[in-house]
Amino acid sequence: MDLPIIYHEDYVAPLPSGHRFPMEKFRLLYQMLLADGVADKSQFHAPELPPQEWIELVHHNHYVQAYCNGTLDAKAQRRIGLPWSPALVNRTCTATAGTVLTAKLALECGLACNTAGGTHHAFPNYGSGFCIFNDLAIASRVLQKMGLVRQVLILDLDVHQGDGTALIFQNDRSVFTFSMHCEVNFPATKQTSDLDVPLSIGMEDDEYLQTLDKYLPDLLSNVKPDLVLYDAGVDPHHGDKLGKLALTDTGLFRREMQVLTACLARGYPVACVIGGGYADDTNGLVYRHSLLHRAASQVYRHYRL
Repeated sequence: MDLPIIYHEDYVAPLPSGHRFPMEKFRLLYQMLLADGVADKSQFHAPELPPQEWIELVHHNHYVQAYCNGTLDAKAQRRIGLPWSPALVNRTCTATAGTVLTAKLALECGLACNTAGGTHHAFPNYGSGFCIFNDLAIASRVLQKMGLVRQVLILDLDVHQGDGTALIFQNDRSVFTFSMHCEVNFPATKQTSDLDVPLSIGMEDDEYLQTLDKYLPDLLSNVKPDLVLYDAGVDPHHGDKLGKLALTDTGLFRREMQVLTACLARGYPVACVIGGGYADDTNGLVYRHSLLHRAASQVYRHYRL
């Protein structure tokens, strides 16, 4: 079996013209992976809409109902930052199911990648920072409930702290949360992950990768996860509008190779989501997201998974 990749047409939900969250990047990423020969259509798996009970393993029923029904109050909607629509509800739920499917396929195959996901700012009873339901937390809980995993490591390298994920799993030893993020950036109020590594503004490739190497091997050895959920946000890139770090395309690719090799060399399956990325140059942004899948394809072949 080739590297499993998860994509669904419902990942693309239209937003008003000029909105700074580029929904089209999900479709363009799929198209780029095919056009560049990174993957072929046989590798793609489409998730179905999830049962509401999956979402409510993490989120409060009243919040889930209000969002899905379009009755969330205006303040809560502004905090999310995305205009509500039935299409966006469908996209949100489908993408969440996509991360669950990614995690299940990673357990079967050793490595799998989503073409969406990483909504780590969603809290149990509200959304924030373009994040509505926390797919990383939901996937962890669903697989635990199915009895497929006991110990999960959430490895979050998005440039913003995974504050929602950190709060959800506070005092929960079965899910270890690691967040390496720009210290002076959103969210203004940080939560406490099991391990937080704040980075200084303007950090470049070598220092970033050396910092990651300082923590990752010991983290894997100490946690011994049944599954690693990897949030591969590309917003640490120097061209990102919301990032404040200074990684290059090469640095991002080296990061993906470093993470995937470290995990698979030790026998830990990895489920990857693309995380955040914000730029006016959509093609450049999509290429940066594709680096995860390019690295995963190489590592998958190397380990003959």
